[in-house]
Amino acid sequence: TNENEIFKNKINLIIKKIYKGFIYKNYVVISESLIFGKKDKIVTYKTNFKFGSKINNITKLNVGDYVVHNINGIGRYLGLHTLTQNGLKKDYLMIEYKGGDKLYIPVEKIDLIYKYSSNDGIVPKINKLGSIEWAKTKQRVRNKIEDVASKLLELYAKRESSEGFAFDKDSEEQAIFDSNFEYEETTDQLKAINDIKHDMESKHPMDRLLCGDVGYGKTEVAFRAMFKAVLSGKQVAYLCPTTILSNQHYENALNRFSSFAVRIEVLNRFVPNSRKKRILEDLKAGKIDILIGTHRILSSDVEFKDLGLLVIDEEQRFGVRHKEKIKQLKNNIDILTLSATPIPRTLQMSLSGIRSLSLIETPPMDRYPVQTYVLEENDAIIKDAVYKELSRNGQVFILYNRVENIELKKEQLQKLFPEGNILYIHGRMSKNEIENIMYKFINKEADILLCTTIIETGIDIPNVNTLLIFDADRFGLSQLYQIRGRVGRSNKIAYCYLMYKPGKILSDVATKRLNVIREFTELGSGFNIAIRDLSIRGAGDILGDEQAGFIDTVGIELYLKLLNDEIEKLKGIKVKQIEETEIQPLINVETSIDDDYVEETDLKIEIHKKINSINSYESLNKVKEELEDRFGTIDDKILIYMYEKLFEKLANNLGIKDIKQNKNNIEVILPTTLEINVEQLFLDVSGLSRKFRFGTIYNRIKIVLDITNLDKHYIYYLVDLMNLIKKNKKA
Repeated sequence: TNENEIFKNKINLIIKKIYKGFIYKNYVVISESLIFGKKDKIVTYKTNFKFGSKINNITKLNVGDYVVHNINGIGRYLGLHTLTQNGLKKDYLMIEYKGGDKLYIPVEKIDLIYKYSSNDGIVPKINKLGSIEWAKTKQRVRNKIEDVASKLLELYAKRESSEGFAFDKDSEEQAIFDSNFEYEETTDQLKAINDIKHDMESKHPMDRLLCGDVGYGKTEVAFRAMFKAVLSGKQVAYLCPTTILSNQHYENALNRFSSFAVRIEVLNRFVPNSRKKRILEDLKAGKIDILIGTHRILSSDVEFKDLGLLVIDEEQRFGVRHKEKIKQLKNNIDILTLSATPIPRTLQMSLSGIRSLSLIETPPMDRYPVQTYVLEENDAIIKDAVYKELSRNGQVFILYNRVENIELKKEQLQKLFPEGNILYIHGRMSKNEIENIMYKFINKEADILLCTTIIETGIDIPNVNTLLIFDADRFGLSQLYQIRGRVGRSNKIAYCYLMYKPGKILSDVATKRLNVIREFTELGSGFNIAIRDLSIRGAGDILGDEQAGFIDTVGIELYLKLLNDEIEKLKGIKVKQIEETEIQPLINVETSIDDDYVEETDLKIEIHKKINSINSYESLNKVKEELEDRFGTIDDKILIYMYEKLFEKLANNLGIKDIKQNKNNIEVILPTTLEINVEQLFLDVSGLSRKFRFGTIYNRIKIVLDITNLDKHYIYYLVDLMNLIKKNKKA
């Protein structure tokens, strides 16, 4: 009866996500999809990925790899070793230095280790353990970095001080547009959308890189930003690298914006001259809201009345001249760059904070990794791959990037597959030829499409799930990744064969690239590919200075850390320097990960890295949840190891370094620089446990924990102690 009184003769708003309305007895429940007239969101994402960083590592260590130790310099990694110390099993990374010297690094200090990455084929100079050579090298690099950092800050400050246009906050119409999206947004998609909208509403011009694999929802994020710009009375330019892709985006935009009064036009080589002229006139007059096109929209005769947002799809595909034009446009408009695999320069600027960065890593529903093989050209394997695909009623892409003899290649392939219907396509064909051939292939009038890199962007044919690439060693890493993204776009397992000529000796760079592509088959690897490309190719020269020489002396990862440290210093933020004494842990606990939990060494290292990142209860619970989701329930030993890492981070943040671990007790001596409300701390600690006692030593407060009968669980008391000290720290 009470329930009836609450709901009787009233309209009630219930904040709850439901996909469909329903009628129950006398109650009518209406979902938002019925109110806004949008499709029911019946598509949801189930994924093993958690939002944030994944356990798989872009720079996983292999035995024999060169590594950089922050304090001791460059050596060779010789594997993960488990040693017993004072009855405790602990994992160590073994590093070999000049003269065969070995150094065992506790896994708790894994953040001191970087994989050495530099320009193509560079073999680093290994340091002598205990020499001052490495300290001098780091100082030389720091001196160079000072100039680079000041220029980066200058660029950043210039961007922050620039007066841009503050777009309107979301209106009801924006909410309706957003709700018309037919899929359920992923967590990282929503975060990217919110970050971009926040940037656009700021008075500073936005310069954001949105990184996500093909089909992961970057376009929808861009469309929402574009609609926001149009509602604020601004025009939008959407720059695409290819004619085919610009046409595809144009068709998608027409469909997505169909319920709203937004005029969209396309400008590329397929557009007739008569229509081009009308488009240019209307654009200048402000009658066109969104212009989608190739580099043609960067031409001098293309004039916008009031351009507010520029969306760039795959910036790396544009030449130097086009990029200069983009730079001219960038002065006071918002820029959103979309990429599956950003170029090293773009990525480095994002990692250095010059450009904002958003990641979309959640794969679409029922998507499988592409099975990738690297091999010599072999007719038997080619036949087997093609016939396997045809046997499941699929289609095949064969990429042969030589226009001059593509017809001859077609004849050769026709002999291999006499009953197969083969079409070929390349960029020198006319618009009508390209459209006709693609139409036939999409409609399954042919089994095999022999093509050039014209398929790299914009072709979305879910029925094609086998890809063969001839002379794969001649392609760049990002390009190979993009091309491979043309298959595996359905719920079928896809296959990619990267082939090189029989007997050909591949260069180190080509070998690295092919191995990276084969290694990164996991969904959402585009960002990882870009990071590895940064490692293989080097950072490039982001400010016009030749940095490669001194990057090679310390490796890219340490270089970026030193650069970011220098930027922080110039901003007036205190940067903590790592000291020699910090190599050993404050408290000894078992840190070994047993084989019955995880066998693979690289995964063990990644788990250690995850544990090493713990700096709060929140991050501890997040890591625990992630590990248990991937590998099963963690045992007491790993949990204690995690709490030890939290204790160490809390102690370091308070400046507490003087900690003695004895057989029956642990002494924590507070530094004189730490001002504490002693009386309240005494009351709080006494209330925590009677196993604590207070004392003084050399006018310093000493807190002693009796660990008799506490086993290894004393670590929980120590973490609580650190939190109480933090609570009673004087401002």
